[in-house]
Amino acid sequence: MSKPILYGADYSVYVRIVRLALAEKQVDYELVPVDVFATGGPPEWYGRHQPFGRIPAFEHGGFALYETSAISRYVDEAFAGPALQPADAKLRATMNQVVGIVDAYAYRTLVWNIYVETVSKPAQGARTDEALVASALPVALTCLAELARLKRDGDWFLGDTLSLADLHLAPVFGYFTKAAAAQALLAGHPALTAWWERMRQRPSYCGTEPTS
Repeated sequence: MSKPILYGADYSVYVRIVRLALAEKQVDYELVPVDVFATGGPPEWYGRHQPFGRIPAFEHGGFALYETSAISRYVDEAFAGPALQPADAKLRATMNQVVGIVDAYAYRTLVWNIYVETVSKPAQGARTDEALVASALPVALTCLAELARLKRDGDWFLGDTLSLADLHLAPVFGYFTKAAAAQALLAGHPALTAWWERMRQRPSYCGTEPTS
């Protein structure tokens, strides 16, 4: 069977989640660049792969898929290598809860409302929306408090074994921790900070660093 094809941009949090899963499973794949922020949006042909114009999209042996969580679960289940989803029902439910928190609350708050506003926009000469940042800080505190509460004892998010919870959260932290506000927001969560220090040094994470 041909190697998988992943469509997207390496700067994308959600593309990186899939790339992390592929790296952890040691799956060779092709990354086809798709820039959703290009003038005019993604290329017309990409609509055949993702009708909503978002990234990533994925193909494997004629099987097409989009939505990051669906792709990462497929990668875990379709390829050999260490399992990225716990066998225990309660741990698996917690993993899914973490993924849901990232998707529904943490991604927008930590990446767009804090990192983009206070790091990316100033670097491009744009003005920070201070009101947006101020409104994001209480949400960020809640996100981090809940993630810290759900973090199990052990090196990784759910304990001693890496899971999709780690891979879903890590790219968000990769951007968030570049913001000056991150240090103070994380100050009360030493276990979460220690997890991040381990995760950012993991070979799969280092090997998927954005180039753009």
